Amino acid sequence: MTNSETTPENRPALTKPEQLFPLVRQFSYRLTKLLILRPLTPNHVTAMSLLSGLAAAWFFAQGIYQTGVIGGALFVLGYTFDNCDGEIARLKNLSSEFGAKFDDVVDWLVDSVFFTALGYGTWVATDNIIWLWCGVAATAGATIDYVVDLFYYARKEAEEDAQTREEQAVVQKKPENIIDWLILIFHKFSGADFCMVVFVLAVFDILWLLLPAAAIGAQAYWITDLFKRARGWRI
Repeated sequence: MTNSETTPENRPALTKPEQLFPLVRQFSYRLTKLLILRPLTPNHVTAMSLLSGLAAAWFFAQGIYQTGVIGGALFVLGYTFDNCDGEIARLKNLSSEFGAKFDDVVDWLVDSVFFTALGYGTWVATDNIIWLWCGVAATAGATIDYVVDLFYYARKEAEEDAQTREEQAVVQKKPENIIDWLILIFHKFSGADFCMVVFVLAVFDILWLLLPAAAIGAQAYWITDLFKRARGWRI
């Protein structure tokens, strides 16, 4: 982490979001305006994201409707902080390799603990252990995806300059057909906007529907993540 400081005079102005997705960005842009005024580093905000996510998991594990809604709200807050840390890193010029890796670890840990906690809470509520196994399967899928990401970025760093430029062209592409759009929408709502899905399901007391879907969907997510066409679209 660098020691550079940002004052109100030289602080870059936040730009309004021009895109709808990810939806959580609509919250993070506004929250960043408040956090940027505090003596916080991006890593502090990432830690806040971790604490919010772990607190949400604890509430989900209780297996009660009211705690599920609270957990859903905390989950959205955690995802919002997760967006804010990157915005603050850019605004304060505090980006670092450690911060990026810390953020990735927190993303994986929060999602993994969430699935297991939700499976446990549903097991407690229904006395059916199959829900716990669904949560464990989803956690395993999230972990595999994290490992796939580690491999992908390690390989990318080892590429030659010409190959890196070719990869950049892929990162900036836009979806071109129905298959691209379907994969994009699946990744958006399984990724940055997953918290919104969780909160809505918690409010309607049908969060348990997420478990079998996640047990299968988490595997589909890391499998599609193996292909370049599923990575880095700009819309």
